[in-house]
Amino acid sequence: MRDFLPQRIVCLTEETTEWLYLLGQEHRIVGISGYTVRPRRAREEKPKVSAFLSAKIDKILALKPDCVFGFSDLQADIAALLVRAGVQVTVFNQRSVDEIFSMLYQVAAMVGQTEQGLQRLNAMRGELDVIRQQAAGFKRRPRVYFEEWEEPHISAIRWVSELVGIAGGDDVFPELAVKPMGKDRIIADSQSIIDRAPDIVIGSWCGKKFRPEKVAARCGWQGVPAVQSGQIFEIKSADILQPGPAALTDGVAQLHQIFSQWEAQYA
Repeated sequence: MRDFLPQRIVCLTEETTEWLYLLGQEHRIVGISGYTVRPRRAREEKPKVSAFLSAKIDKILALKPDCVFGFSDLQADIAALLVRAGVQVTVFNQRSVDEIFSMLYQVAAMVGQTEQGLQRLNAMRGELDVIRQQAAGFKRRPRVYFEEWEEPHISAIRWVSELVGIAGGDDVFPELAVKPMGKDRIIADSQSIIDRAPDIVIGSWCGKKFRPEKVAARCGWQGVPAVQSGQIFEIKSADILQPGPAALTDGVAQLHQIFSQWEAQYA
């Protein structure tokens, strides 16, 4: 069976890289995204061949991959170029917690690690259940505004919104979370955020340092509960906006810690 498994994998985004390392299959990876930070040693061990919206096609082809993993419709053009060059490409499009689990299972199966993958995924589900049960004991759930980008304001994607719920909070823009494209989650009017009166603001600006003081200083935001109580936090994008193991472990754990501290103080 081993001869039929991919031996030279290029990961265009970081979640598949992290997962393959967790499965002990990093020897199969021959190229990674330049944005990869989990695990940190991957940056030292593997050549960086892509950003998110672009890739070094010639460099990827020179690595002679027998499989390329990508993510989302935003990488469709990269995938098309590689497919036309005769490369096998699998592009996942996971947007929910369940879809993340499905993607991780598929990747594990593709590298012959179905049993180990299931064990790890069941452990992650168990940890999420524990967090959900602890959050069920909250006397009051905080209203949460999660911001993916500053200008324009972009609210949480679906898996983040779902993890906010599991961790004990309520996303103040649940109707936007179901929209897969960032452009469809733009909040054009800052007043609508103010009107929803979030108790907590969490920022995770892709590739850009979150600035709580800038949020607090926004025009008209002085009456927002989160600003009044200083409940403005950052979760690194690598920990929450990566639709893979990071979000299901570190990301949700950070959310739950923030919400637990708020609940103990303000509920």
